[in-house]
Amino acid sequence: MRTTSLPSDPAVPSLTVRRLRDRQSHDPADLDAILAEAIVAHVGFVRDGHPLVLPFLCGVGDLGAGPVLLLHGSTGGGLFLDAGAAGVPVSATVTHVDGLVFARSTFDSSANYRSAVVVGNATVVPDDLRTEALWQVADHLMPGRRDEVREMTAKEVRATQVLQLPLDHASVKIRAAGVGEAADDAEDHAVWAGVLPLAVTAGKPLPGDISGDAPVDESVRALAARLDDLARAREARIAAVMRDRTTRAVSRDVNRGSEGAARNTRA
Repeated sequence: MRTTSLPSDPAVPSLTVRRLRDRQSHDPADLDAILAEAIVAHVGFVRDGHPLVLPFLCGVGDLGAGPVLLLHGSTGGGLFLDAGAAGVPVSATVTHVDGLVFARSTFDSSANYRSAVVVGNATVVPDDLRTEALWQVADHLMPGRRDEVREMTAKEVRATQVLQLPLDHASVKIRAAGVGEAADDAEDHAVWAGVLPLAVTAGKPLPGDISGDAPVDESVRALAARLDDLARAREARIAAVMRDRTTRAVSRDVNRGSEGAARNTRA
């Protein structure tokens, strides 16, 4: 079973979270959820002794040997050439910023996020699997689109390339909470504190120059609805966390008031 814990492997750097370790998740479901919403992966590698980080459209697929992160690009792209026959060591990061956390000081302000780092050897997808890999990237980014469009031509497949990165070595870090701040600041109710939810949502589909009066396809409408549903679900979860925090705070204040009243009565 895949886990988000990094096994002992001298060829792979440690991905154990050192600061705020309680935010590291070892649940494979969290890694799957983060990657399922991924559109772009930022991929770090070393070229000529210098570190580089480049964005790649990505998808999660399975070409027969287990789930992999698929990185989409041109056959002439530098990283794809670097990979050669042996592959290239990379670190791929996917981050979703779910909200900005406004505290009563900038020091205690923060962000809610879900991030995944996957490290390993990225290899070029074999020629006989390239078409399927490209379809899997399309299925990830535009679910259902495969059934609405024509087949890829051989020329298009030759011009495009995909790297595959196994998900064996990964680290996940998550913050999904309300405001955490010093007790003195929490008493200052003159300054608003809370969470501003953020999410990727869809705008109104804009037709291309040659679309004419063709209706918006189901895959487009379904993806827009899915993005909106995900945004609402995340907002509802953090709202529940905030309500629970407020309820506990009120309960503590009530208990303190009761204890103070009891002491005064005894006095």
